[in-house]
Amino acid sequence: MSLRTLLIAGASLAALASSAGAQELPQRIRDAGTIVAATNPNYAPIVYKDPATNTLQGLDIALGEAIAEELGVKIEWQETEFVQMLPSLQTGRVDMAMAGMSDLPSRRETVDFVDYMVSGAQFYTLKALSEGVASPADLCGKRVGASRNTNWPKQIGEWSKENCEAKGLAAIEVIGTEGSVDARTQLKSQRLDAAVQGSETLPYFQKLEPDTYVLLGKPFTRSLAGIPFLKTEEGNQIRDAVQGALERLKESGRYSEIFTEYGLAGNEIEAIALNKGE
Repeated sequence: MSLRTLLIAGASLAALASSAGAQELPQRIRDAGTIVAATNPNYAPIVYKDPATNTLQGLDIALGEAIAEELGVKIEWQETEFVQMLPSLQTGRVDMAMAGMSDLPSRRETVDFVDYMVSGAQFYTLKALSEGVASPADLCGKRVGASRNTNWPKQIGEWSKENCEAKGLAAIEVIGTEGSVDARTQLKSQRLDAAVQGSETLPYFQKLEPDTYVLLGKPFTRSLAGIPFLKTEEGNQIRDAVQGALERLKESGRYSEIFTEYGLAGNEIEAIALNKGE
């Protein structure tokens, strides 16, 4: 076999290897060379905008770009309200969504989740309020807020029943907010005594606003964040392709590199999973 033939054969094999991931995707996406993902830049450091450049940043953005590269396509981000993400999937505007969405059984009625991150609900308060609210035990009878678009208000209520009401103490007054930004705003104006966010987000805000927030205890729940996909033939095909890409990124070490870059090594999932949220 001539050297030229060997070179051509080698180039062909390399091309096949680089396109192997893309071959797992539906023909529509392969033809476009782009996979479309909904996101909501309101959840730093998972998804947010760089204040200086107004460009999308965060763990999900970096991970999404790596997934697309692994699959041999580009990723197109569509910013949308969090509550519109699943409807956008159902109407075909997007192929998937990446915004730290919790894998909840109720959401799995219409979508499957590829789980990629461990999270947990974390109580916190202002440093200015921390003398009167020094630990989770001090939250009984207090006003605690969290995004109503999450499972956190329900989980706060459950925690209150077990740790306040069961001991004869006043129940927590649970306040549903428009999002985590609104919760922090209400906390700063002291309309709330404390709030709840995902444990993965608070170190970022403590760094962004020094001497402002104080964590109360440890996360009181454990949950999984996932990427949702429609329960259709095409949705299943995209789901399987993305799950495979994430597994390869985990094996190569790139997954861990991205989590470490955003200070979230403690939120890595042991193994990429499907529909394991509770």
